[in-house]
Amino acid sequence: MQDRPNIEALIGRLNEIMGHARDLEAQFADTLEKVHPKFRKSAVNLVHYVALRQSDIRQLQIELGLLGLSSLGRAERNVMTSLTMVRIRLETLVGTTQHALEEDWRELHESTETLNQHVRDALGSNPDGREARIMVTMPTNAATDYEFVHKLVEAGMDLARINCAHDDKAVWLKMIENIRRAEKENGRTCRIAMDLAGPKIRTGDLRSTLGVVRIRPERDAFGRVTKPRRVCLVPEDTELLPERCDFVPVPRDCIETVEVGDVIHFQDTRGKKRGFAVVKKTDKGVRLNGDRPAFIGAGTVLTVERDGCGLERTWQVRPLPAGDEPIILRTGDTLILHSSTTLGAPAVFDSEGAVVEPAHIACRQPEVFAFVTKGDPIALNDGKIEGVVISASADELEIEITHAKLKGSKLRADKGINLPASDIAILGLTDTDRQNLDFIAEHADAVSLSFVRKPRDIVALQRELEKRGAAGVGMITKIETKKAFNDLPRLLLTTMRHYPAAVMIARGDLAVECGWERLAEIQEEILWMCEAAQVPVIWATAVLERETRTGQPSRAEITDAAMSQRADCVMLNKGPYILAAIHMLDNILRRMQGHQQKKTPKLRKLQITEL
Repeated sequence: MQDRPNIEALIGRLNEIMGHARDLEAQFADTLEKVHPKFRKSAVNLVHYVALRQSDIRQLQIELGLLGLSSLGRAERNVMTSLTMVRIRLETLVGTTQHALEEDWRELHESTETLNQHVRDALGSNPDGREARIMVTMPTNAATDYEFVHKLVEAGMDLARINCAHDDKAVWLKMIENIRRAEKENGRTCRIAMDLAGPKIRTGDLRSTLGVVRIRPERDAFGRVTKPRRVCLVPEDTELLPERCDFVPVPRDCIETVEVGDVIHFQDTRGKKRGFAVVKKTDKGVRLNGDRPAFIGAGTVLTVERDGCGLERTWQVRPLPAGDEPIILRTGDTLILHSSTTLGAPAVFDSEGAVVEPAHIACRQPEVFAFVTKGDPIALNDGKIEGVVISASADELEIEITHAKLKGSKLRADKGINLPASDIAILGLTDTDRQNLDFIAEHADAVSLSFVRKPRDIVALQRELEKRGAAGVGMITKIETKKAFNDLPRLLLTTMRHYPAAVMIARGDLAVECGWERLAEIQEEILWMCEAAQVPVIWATAVLERETRTGQPSRAEITDAAMSQRADCVMLNKGPYILAAIHMLDNILRRMQGHQQKKTPKLRKLQITEL
């Protein structure tokens, strides 16, 4: 049986915590002095929260709960006031208090209003009836398709994210013009946030192979074709290539000659005979339905059959764009990551299947090799491939693959490289980032800093914004490295030197760096710390990803989207079903805000209680 709580001991424990919080505040006095005036009280509260969480208070919580008092489980927004109010109630039980509560109640109310104001200043006004904002990553066609952008804003997009790692300034400007126009026509506000690419470590280029079109129809479990693959014959001089279709360049008179109902016969690159029916014809090209697998390359001869009779005309497929030859890696394989610009290539085998030369690929940031040692773990392609460094030098890393698909995982050019255990010391702002900041300072409402590792990375961006007279541009610190997570309180205090500011939980790289098993725990801790700092949070990466890509969500991602409501903004990535994903997320967020506000459950009336 639980012993009756010792109230005097509980009061003493609370006094210890409050004393430690004041000591830590004094210790960080110089740091707190540098924080933006609008974040000053918030920063002090963050330091107090760090003090609260530096010890295990679970037993204290149990005993407070037994007395019917707050267990401090929701103390983030105003730590000292929460501690004070609990202590007052304990003192009341022993008849020693003379403290009035009105001032404490006002402090708690003001802390909530402060957070709400910080959210509005960083992320825009509150959408009608929905507390959490929705951010959407802009695809390239947002620059050319105004109606698409109009529908995004109409559907509920509150922030448009432009990733500077893709496209260029001319494309970004067109996107922004379309967003601003859609704002006016929809009567809704849509902020623009631009991501600096940052020092992401990536693989180099691969050896090219001759262009080949691989036609693979969809099949069911019994091997029956459920959906033929679209194949488009296009004039060899065309500039606009079809989407969602395998295109094959041919002479223009081929397009002019064939008709719907014709059958195109050919022998593919493997010597297999195939015949595909013409199902559609326009001025831009001819569409075939491919219901059998085939490989078409430059020089493949096409012959037309009409009404069961072969025509005399034949055409040759024109050269296809060269493609990269991916490296296939399996558990136990060796990969050489090198500093030279030599094109990457798969392993070379002898006639007996023994490796003559291991697979190799360049690293676009070879300066990181200086911070890697033997035994360090490494992850490639967003964690799909894992390995361990078995030897390291200034010129190359020799890696043993420890995790890959049973049939092998593909590694291509420009894929991410993560070194979670390596103490990499490279600058957070690249030369390209600084060039892009000129554009961002003029056109964007906020800028996101990628791959933050140390406070100096944040300070560098703040100084660059000041140089450009853009101190009012919002700043978003992306937490996506293990080092950033481990140093989160200091990064938050540094971020809070700028106003407005927010934090993004970039869960993709964060999961790779810290381990997939820890992701749920990590994102919770970031939410708690940011609420204590009264800094807005953006929940990002793979939200409703399957819904966005295929139009059919998984059960797991519905639950994930529901959990995201505790953040202040939720980011969706681009995809063909993005409009449906916005509507679905909007619905989920509106439903969940009736049940949860940050960490606090809301006990609204439940319909299932009707008996």
